[in-house]
Amino acid sequence: MPRVVSAEIDLETAASVDLIFQIATRADVPLESESLTFSQDIEPVELVAADGTRFHRIRSLEGPLEVRYRAVVETQDAPTRTPELELIPYLRPSRYSESDILFPQARREFRGLSGAELVIAVTDYVADTLAYTRGASSGTDSAVTILPKGQGVCRDYAHSVVALLRAMDVPARYAACYAPGLVPMDFHAVAEAWVDGAWHVVDATRLANRHGLVRIATGVDAAACAWLSYHGGAVSLKRLRVDAQTDAPLDHDDHSALIQIA
Repeated sequence: MPRVVSAEIDLETAASVDLIFQIATRADVPLESESLTFSQDIEPVELVAADGTRFHRIRSLEGPLEVRYRAVVETQDAPTRTPELELIPYLRPSRYSESDILFPQARREFRGLSGAELVIAVTDYVADTLAYTRGASSGTDSAVTILPKGQGVCRDYAHSVVALLRAMDVPARYAACYAPGLVPMDFHAVAEAWVDGAWHVVDATRLANRHGLVRIATGVDAAACAWLSYHGGAVSLKRLRVDAQTDAPLDHDDHSALIQIA
C-alpha cells in the first residue's frame, strides 16, 4: 500500500539558530524514495536514535528558510519486538502525561479491566470526554489540564490516553505520524499501548484511519516527538503544510479492535 507523505515548512529566523527537525519517517519505515531540502545552503546532520527516530539538525542563517520533505513509503512488514528494558520509561509519569496525578481517577474509572478491554475502555473514555477543538489548548497543556477542560487537539487526546493507561500499569507511549485521510490534515499524534507482547495503536480522536499511519517518531510524550525544536535564537513559523495520501483503499478501521502500526 504505497503512501506519499510530505511537509512544507517556511520559517523566518532573526539570527543564526540551531534547528532540530523530526519530520522524516522513522529509519525502519521502508521507502521507495525520499528527499529533504533546505532553501539555504546548509547540509543537515542526521542523528538516529536507538529506536530509529531520525533527527535532522542544522545551523540556519539569519532570514527566511524553506524546508521541504517528501517520501514515498512502501508496504511495511510487521513491527519488530521491543526489548523489555525499553518498556520501563513508558510506565513512568512524564511531562505531558502525569499518570501519578491521574492514578486515583484511573483506578476508579477502570477498576477490574485489563488487557485489550482496558485499552479500548480508556480510548473510548477519552473520545467521549474530549471534543476536538483547534486552538483550545496550548503547548503547555497536559493530560491533567486537558481532561477537565474537555477539549483539545490530537496531542491532547494522545497524552490523556497515555497517562490513564500508565496509571493502570500498562506501558504506553506517544507516536507522531503522517496520516492519509486525516481531516484537518496535519502532523498527527496517537497513542500506543503494550498488550500481549506488542505495541497496539489507538486514536481517540477517530480522525484518521490507523491502517494508513506512517510513523515519524515515538517517545514518552510530545516533548520527545516535536517536529521542530530550536535553540539560541528566535524563530517564526510563516507557513506549514502537511500532506499524506494513498491511492489504495484502506481497510475499515474498527475502533473496538486493536491493531499495530505496520
